[in-house]
Amino acid sequence: MPGIDYMQAVMKGELPAPPIAATMQFELVEAEIGRAVFTCTPDESVYNPIGAVHGGLVCTLLDSAAGCALHTTLPQGKGYTSVEIKVSYLKAVRASSGLLTATGTVVKAGSRVGFTEATVTDGSGALVATASSTLLVFDL
Repeated sequence: MPGIDYMQAVMKGELPAPPIAATMQFELVEAEIGRAVFTCTPDESVYNPIGAVHGGLVCTLLDSAAGCALHTTLPQGKGYTSVEIKVSYLKAVRASSGLLTATGTVVKAGSRVGFTEATVTDGSGALVATASSTLLVFDL
């Protein structure tokens, strides 16, 4: 099925979410062509040794939002994979930060390469991280 149909089916629970969503406790909450939004409420189970949410969780949210935004633009029979992601962490995240919202948008969706951006905000709306991503588009 086309990427937008697939993402909306996952969002509606008609298709299962990928296992990583359960492992990292995040959920796809919006999907439209060129845009995907995930939410996550982190707790102490994802803390690093210095008592903050591990940057890997934030990076995974960014990567998921960026990748799924591109996925919404793909026709049936096409897939994608991340080639690179650049993340800028702007603010520490803790359990008290509340709901994290990761929003991915497509900058350019080419036939072989896609370029996307993503942001993560905390429960107060403060920007905590940004990313830019390059993704390879391929035949499934």
